Amino acid sequence: MLILAGLGNPGATYAKNRHNIGAMTLDVIAERRRFGPERRKFSSLVREGDITTPNGDLRALLLKPQTFYNDSGQAISAAMSFYKLAPADVVVFYDEIDMAPGRFRMKTGGGAAGNNGIRSIAAHIGPDFRRARLGTGHPGHKDRVLGHVLSDFHKVEWPWVRDLMAACADALALLAVGDDERYQAEVMRLAPSEKLDPRAAARGE
Repeated sequence: MLILAGLGNPGATYAKNRHNIGAMTLDVIAERRRFGPERRKFSSLVREGDITTPNGDLRALLLKPQTFYNDSGQAISAAMSFYKLAPADVVVFYDEIDMAPGRFRMKTGGGAAGNNGIRSIAAHIGPDFRRARLGTGHPGHKDRVLGHVLSDFHKVEWPWVRDLMAACADALALLAVGDDERYQAEVMRLAPSEKLDPRAAARGE
């Protein structure tokens, strides 16, 4: 069993925000991988399905916490306890402002780097969960971060957003077998994005 958690804030107001790219990615995974219908459980919206791998099918739970972004750990901890899983069985998809738009990186463990959602999860289950970081760029100054993450993607950004989310779904078998390094490489192969300074967009570069 694998839990794929996508961070975001609940409700239509936040649905297209940069902060919700993790939750949006789970919707794309559910559609492209034909997961079951959405239902409420663990203070979340969840879907269940199988991920086909060379080693056979792996059952997975897609989980979108409805506790608001900064309290995501509560919902993930409840699901992990119910299924008696370890942190290594949890993959969290979330926005990363310290990466250029369209970039993707996998990481296990480490600090929260100022992300309150990640801080909440670490407080509930420890830091050693797997992290699927979706680059959304930095606004250029710390005082503008909140407005940046709680604003919608611009129309011109949607092509790379869609490509990145689709790549995360299409390469999912590699994530399911625990090969995070190859998963990262395959996502970037399917949705290539130039490695830039995450603050470059804010400067108009």
